[in-house]
Amino acid sequence: MKNLNHYVAIYKEQLEKGDILVAYNHLVKFVMKLRADFINSSLSEQYSFTGILHGYMDYTYFYYSDEFLKSRKLKLGLVLNHLEMRFEIWLLGSTKDVQKKYWDLLRESRWNKDRKKMPKYSILEAVIENEPDFDDLPLLADKIEKKLVEQSEEIIGALKTLS
Repeated sequence: MKNLNHYVAIYKEQLEKGDILVAYNHLVKFVMKLRADFINSSLSEQYSFTGILHGYMDYTYFYYSDEFLKSRKLKLGLVLNHLEMRFEIWLLGSTKDVQKKYWDLLRESRWNKDRKKMPKYSILEAVIENEPDFDDLPLLADKIEKKLVEQSEEIIGALKTLS
């Protein structure tokens, strides 16, 4: 592995070009707008939403949940996976023990059937928009909202069958 100064020099060089800053800021603002739009829509009658969280330039996300999920110490997350440049829904537990419990219960589900081990941060991950078109943000937002609702209902439905 090269030393940190090498990586910092490349990082600084890329930031000075400006493209990464512009792209990152627009992506984060888009996720922030999605969250705000969801809060101001009928989705807020079904789900509560948390604030935006930033990863290490790898993920931008927010959590949302309903009473059923909260009662089981679970939550969902809408995640912009920067490395794959796609939108995903993650099911997460409030503790590692909760995550492990539900991983074991959902190991053979359609979301996890091809996984050998539990994802690093979640119980399951569902891709909802694999190739987002950022040139038409209103259309992209509509697609994400529709798929978020469908996938969330599927995940919650699967969880309810375990109860």
